[in-house]
Amino acid sequence: MLLSIDPIAFALGPVKVHWYGIILGSAALIGLLLLIQEGKRFKIHPDFFMDLLLIGAPSAIVGARIYYVAFRWQDYKDNLSEAFKIWHGGIAIHGALIGAVIAAFIYVRRKGYPFWRIADLAAPGLITGQMIGRWGNFMNQEAYGGPVSETFLRNTLHLPDFIVNQMYIDGAYHHPTFLYESVWNLAGLILLLVLRRQRFMRAGELFLTYFIWYSIGRFFVEGLRTDSLAFTGPDWVVGFLRMLWSPMSILFEPGHMDYGNVRIAQLIGVVIILAAIVLVVIRRRLGYANERYLDPIVSSKQTDAAPLNSAPAGTSMREPRSGANEQPGGQ
Repeated sequence: MLLSIDPIAFALGPVKVHWYGIILGSAALIGLLLLIQEGKRFKIHPDFFMDLLLIGAPSAIVGARIYYVAFRWQDYKDNLSEAFKIWHGGIAIHGALIGAVIAAFIYVRRKGYPFWRIADLAAPGLITGQMIGRWGNFMNQEAYGGPVSETFLRNTLHLPDFIVNQMYIDGAYHHPTFLYESVWNLAGLILLLVLRRQRFMRAGELFLTYFIWYSIGRFFVEGLRTDSLAFTGPDWVVGFLRMLWSPMSILFEPGHMDYGNVRIAQLIGVVIILAAIVLVVIRRRLGYANERYLDPIVSSKQTDAAPLNSAPAGTSMREPRSGANEQPGGQ
């Protein structure tokens, strides 16, 4: 008999602690540690990043819930109180990113730092958090793909028993899409760690590379899922997305959709990829990305600027360019 993993890790009296929360909390902390470690190279105090997490994490949760409810409004319009019951499930990563980025932008600018420089430092931590966080979906048996054979999971993917057994849901085995995305994010983490030591990387480009990499992987994995947020769109949008996903159809059938014909995560992913590429080109041409990733990070606030006048370890110290401290972080 197949036994699925209990999503509840332990109970403290009437309070049940779920693996999902433990994994997401661990993901956030590990991402924070990566950020703090990199921030030390730029002489930025760890308290700055801890405050950033304390502001960004709740903003991400609120954004994730608003995003989900907005695209599933038909489920909540007649019962508004249910929209606030996040413990009943229903969050979306794109909404979390929107909420976190808005909060981080406000906080970082208030501290006098260029937003793009801090965003670059945060990129590896973000993708690490997503890589680990997907295992929370595994524990809950959610965010999975369409049905597959047990042979595919055991002999083709060579997955261990605990994953194969957990993917047996409602009488059938399913694509472990959580695992596909987690492995993709691991590869993305390695890419970002390599790129951030390259002299050609300009301010903001590591952050935008994170968005491009994540969106490419999410686009193809999303097509396998059976729980996608969706809407009914025009035929040309449907045809365009199907064309882009067609290489996957050589090997796999797309996941069933309960409603709509356009997966929102796929459409948003394509928009993000195009927007990120355009931003890289425009920011370089207009001179908004003259600073490089390895350049010192200087706050425009006098109280914050003092400890940041040293160059990061392994780089040469040089005079800042004229106007560098006034560089707009949101360009």
